[in-house]
Amino acid sequence: MNQLIDLQEIDVELAGFDQEISEQQQAIDDRQLSIDNKKAAIADCRERIKELLEKKRTIETENEDAGARIKDRQNKMMQVQTSREHQALLKEIEENKRLVKETEEQLLNTMEEIEQTENEMTELENLLTGEEEILAEETKTVAKKIKKIQNRRKTVAKKRDKLADELKAPLLKRYNMLLVKRAGLAVVKTVDGVCQGCFMAMPPQQYNEVRKGDKLQICPTCQRMLYYQTEECEEA
Repeated sequence: MNQLIDLQEIDVELAGFDQEISEQQQAIDDRQLSIDNKKAAIADCRERIKELLEKKRTIETENEDAGARIKDRQNKMMQVQTSREHQALLKEIEENKRLVKETEEQLLNTMEEIEQTENEMTELENLLTGEEEILAEETKTVAKKIKKIQNRRKTVAKKRDKLADELKAPLLKRYNMLLVKRAGLAVVKTVDGVCQGCFMAMPPQQYNEVRKGDKLQICPTCQRMLYYQTEECEEA
């Protein structure tokens, strides 16, 4: 039983190494995700500016056309002979003046939006450059940290292999199966008749058997291997 307990402690330690590596890598992944999001936002800004420039050209064309129509109708007024034709031309001139005013306002708004989007894109590009520099440094730092963790892990893994070789094959097979099925905990202690793996109470008679430690005991609820540890052993 002591060998199983030691093996479980080693596996918990190995899982801790894996968690450390995962956390270190996650920091890099989070930074990369932030960079990717900024790149996407910059691409959106570029596309938006492209659309706004096209809109600006369309409005400018409408504005120029309206201005040209005003001049054309003003020239025609010199040639009309009837009041009806005169009024019709005046109406067209006023309509085109209104259109000129509207397109000028639209142009102003569009140019402001272009400037705002360009400023936003510039800010994002500056942030992106900074984050890419940070990522390059962090990647180097994290790579060194992960290498150290992996070296420590190899040392502990060798201890595990040696200890595992000392166990009987059927027992090791059962242990490894539980390790996978029970979230990395195959061997757990009992406290006051309660399994510390699933926190379910066991029959009093079985708890007494666990305390004796004469033979392997299995939790009736989660099937983990059980052991009893005195307070003196815990303190030690």
